[in-house]
Amino acid sequence: MDNFDFLLLDDLGYLPQGNEESEVLFTLIAERYERRSLGITSNLVFSEWERIFANPMATAAAIDRVVHHAVILEFDVPSYRTDAAQQRGETAAAEEVNRQK
Repeated sequence: MDNFDFLLLDDLGYLPQGNEESEVLFTLIAERYERRSLGITSNLVFSEWERIFANPMATAAAIDRVVHHAVILEFDVPSYRTDAAQQRGETAAAEEVNRQK
């Protein structure tokens, strides 16, 4: 993974990680720290990252490395996917009503 200038970890924390996986993740973060760019997307705020790392010390160390020199973008908006699905459902319902007429 060190061959890439930028590595994106998408939906971090979406699935539960075992001890081995969280150790690999921590190692990846630590190895890229101050050497290569790392982007992370997650629905978890930092206070919920204990779900990702089994060890509280690893959680604190990972967060420390991630936020140092970081630009953090927080989006508090409704999900685009949910909104699009609702619109598709409303369109389908309207089309069904029109067909029944």
